[in-house]
Order: sequence, then C-alpha cells, then structure tokens
Amino acid sequence: MEKYIVPGGARIGHVHLKVSNLEKALWFYRDLLGFELTTMYGDQAAFLSAGGYHHHIGLNTWQSLGAPPASPRSVGLYHTAICYPERRDLAVILDRLRKANYALTGASDHGVSEALYLNDPDNNGVELYWDRPRDQWQYRDDGSIVMVTEPLNLRDLMAELDK
Repeated sequence: MEKYIVPGGARIGHVHLKVSNLEKALWFYRDLLGFELTTMYGDQAAFLSAGGYHHHIGLNTWQSLGAPPASPRSVGLYHTAICYPERRDLAVILDRLRKANYALTGASDHGVSEALYLNDPDNNGVELYWDRPRDQWQYRDDGSIVMVTEPLNLRDLMAELDK
C-alpha cells in the first residue's frame, strides 16, 4: 500500500464517551470544566462545546447506563486531551479544580506543553494542557521533537493569575 500522510490541516473534531451517569458527567464537563451544553438527546445523551461549535464532547449512556468505572488495566481510551489557547487559561482551570477539591492524577512539563491530568467520574483520563509556541520547542539533529516528562511547577503556573 502506498504511504499516505494526513494533511496538516486535519484535526480531531470531537470525542464521544460512554458514561454510566449522564448527570455526573455533565457536572464534570459542563459545570467544572466549563463546556457549554449545545444539545440533549432525551435523558441519554448530551453534546457539549467550547465557543459555540456543534460539539467537542459527546456523552451517552446508550450502552453504559450504571456501568462500573473504566478499568485502567483494560484497552480503550487512555485520555481525552483538551488544549487551552494560553498558559493563563490553564492556570484558571487549575484554580477551578483546586477550589472544587477535584484531585489531579498528575501534572507534567513536556517541553512542548504543560499538562494537568485527572479522571472524569467514569475514570476516563482527561489531560488539560497548553502548547508552548513552536519556536520554543527543541528538536534533535534528525528533526524529531524533544519531548520530556518533568514535574510541572504548579506554583509558577498559578502565578499566571496575578499577571
């Protein structure tokens, strides 16, 4: 088969998650993370958006109503990554999470980005991050991107709120 490369303008349009309890999932994605509800399908599904798009996140209980949380030891989605436009936006959501006493599962500086990790009510992984400008990324001699996993300085991130 001939090699194919996805066009540079392609993007991941949305994620659609099976959830066990739609109200708990709506509390997390709408009320805590701040996505806007765009459409409900009865009491079994909801679509949420950032900035008025038809949906970035779909939630449904069609096959999963009352199901146990996702096991970290099974195949499936590792995490959904939500990219914030500015570093300050990441600080704002970190502040919201702290005020809600919502636990992080990790926080990393990847060199190209800074990320917060947590789980939704169904134990689906969620990454909240911002990308550093590309001119700040480091590259190896072969052109590959240098990515690392170092501890994220949360105090420094929170200082964005004072700027």
